[in-house]
Amino acid sequence: MVAVPELPEVEALVAFLRENAVGRVVTRVDLAAVQAIKTFDPPLTALGGLEVTGATRHGKFLDLDVSGLHLVVHLARAGWLHWRSGLPTAPPKPGKGPLALRVHLEEGEGFDLTEQGTRKGLAVYVVRRPADVPGVARLGPDALEVDRETFAALMAGRSGQLKGALTDQTLIAGIGNAYSDEILHAARLSPFKSADKLKDDELIRLHDAMRQTLTDALGRQVGQKAATLKGEKRSGLQVHARTGLPCPVCGDTVREVSFADTSLQYCPTCQTGGKPLADRRMSKLLR
Repeated sequence: MVAVPELPEVEALVAFLRENAVGRVVTRVDLAAVQAIKTFDPPLTALGGLEVTGATRHGKFLDLDVSGLHLVVHLARAGWLHWRSGLPTAPPKPGKGPLALRVHLEEGEGFDLTEQGTRKGLAVYVVRRPADVPGVARLGPDALEVDRETFAALMAGRSGQLKGALTDQTLIAGIGNAYSDEILHAARLSPFKSADKLKDDELIRLHDAMRQTLTDALGRQVGQKAATLKGEKRSGLQVHARTGLPCPVCGDTVREVSFADTSLQYCPTCQTGGKPLADRRMSKLLR
């Protein structure tokens, strides 16, 4: 899925909420998908009547500070935030359509949290401290804040493949399937190379590619309206979700490796010495 929210999209949503929601009072919160709420104390109703005082991000988690309580959201694979003007006053019917949560603010505005598809993973927490959310407590350093020395140490301690290392939120926070493909392409590294086998120059390339890829994406997306962020993400991709198309760097055909519920894309010429990677389901991976 191309538009899964990752660090740049969540950061852009945070910037949008700082501009449009901070300073506004929450008048009501409607829960439409019971499975989305993961906490019960404080209750969702505790947010009513409180002012939104801040917005921030922890990895791929969005955190709205509501006068000291925190509405923390993980959008998962198919979740999104939609800003609404003129919200309906009638509460939504539970279980109808993609709506998971609706937050009403003053003057009839607010936002919906939605999730497409039948596989539901969007998660909402109301907590007193962001660290009370298990996924937040387990996060590694933020991908945009980790320095080169720390990054090298993290990779050296990881025996698995680079693709898995970059997307492990407990190792480095904020990178998902799409941007890991983009980072590895920019660094000219195979997704299946072992993280602890990187040479010094490869570590430097990978760290620089991570920072540059995410910074460039942020530059394209921060300041966009929430409704246009997904399209902006797609427009900037070089290899992810571009199977069969020419690599914009060398012109070779972008290839894909499929797994049970996801896939990765790469360029053989740029990343694997011209050799296609084997499908894990059929044969041993090319190192």
